[in-house]
Amino acid sequence: MENVVTDYFKGRGAQFNPNNRFQQYHYLQENPEVLDEAFLLKEKTEIIYTWPKTVINRVESEDLGFGYSLNPYQGCEHGCIYCYARNTHEYWGYSAGLDFERKIIVKRNVIELLEKHFSNKRWKPEPIMLSGNTDCYQPIEREMQITRKVLQTCLKYRHPVSVITKNSLIKRDLDVLVKLAEFNLVHVMVSITGTDEKVKQLMEPRTASYQSRLNVIETLSRYGIPCGVMVAPIIPGINNHEIPGVLELAGNAGAIHAGITVARLNGAVEPIFKDWLIKNFPDRADKVWSQISECHNGKVSDSRKGVRMRGEGKIAESIMQLFKISKERFIKPFKKFEFNCADFNYRANDAQLSLF
Repeated sequence: MENVVTDYFKGRGAQFNPNNRFQQYHYLQENPEVLDEAFLLKEKTEIIYTWPKTVINRVESEDLGFGYSLNPYQGCEHGCIYCYARNTHEYWGYSAGLDFERKIIVKRNVIELLEKHFSNKRWKPEPIMLSGNTDCYQPIEREMQITRKVLQTCLKYRHPVSVITKNSLIKRDLDVLVKLAEFNLVHVMVSITGTDEKVKQLMEPRTASYQSRLNVIETLSRYGIPCGVMVAPIIPGINNHEIPGVLELAGNAGAIHAGITVARLNGAVEPIFKDWLIKNFPDRADKVWSQISECHNGKVSDSRKGVRMRGEGKIAESIMQLFKISKERFIKPFKKFEFNCADFNYRANDAQLSLF
């Protein structure tokens, strides 16, 4: 792996736009050192509005642990370099690289479709994950407030919902989350990949600080909202040694559950991550790449059910063992959380109308 550092786009995870596998024609950077990079560097985040036909997605994978997801946004300005959701941006005609971070697709009719779905008497309520793909509390949510409206709609229909985020903006919706928690309708996971803020700035450039995320856990826990920590993904050679520290801090903050995954670099994430790795960790790039490969049967990508999320081999086993020991030590035992599906009311709109 050639250790060459070129110009760096600060505040972004990806440093270029790889070709979209679905497009016949591609944008070509003929002079990346001068004109093209200067143009790309000045490009601002673009908001693209869309009106989908459905918003609730059935998740078939047994590895993910949830059956349905809802993603108000496609693309994510957080810019996490390892994000598996980058590949989904190609379906929209964009690149999984810089486009994923700078072209954010906003689904304008989410609430309308959600109400229609919940009002169907044939719908059997199951927890819906916000978000199974991109972060529902990414920066644009501050203005759009779609996630807040989704939570309010779930409260209205008494429908169970779970949230995973790495943004402290979730504290804005504390009032709704508290009411959901009163009916056992909500569970939150906060993603914390380490304790070193300098590494976070490189790996997740536009996310909340680790300390802010710990404050989220502490705040939610104090208000009785079930909250856990997701130590994911673990990148061997970069953040695997921080597992005990993350779990200790999260446990002290009130986390009652913990999860973990090992990094896998499927599709366009592979060249994006490799480029980032060489530019930021040239002294250990080869070692990190080799260890990721060792966790996935000699490849950095992995789509095998039951294996892809945790990896295999000695390195993956040592990571999982460290996680298990740290979890048992720092995450306090608790009664298993169960979502309340019994109070779901598909006629909530009728109930609202009866008030007038």
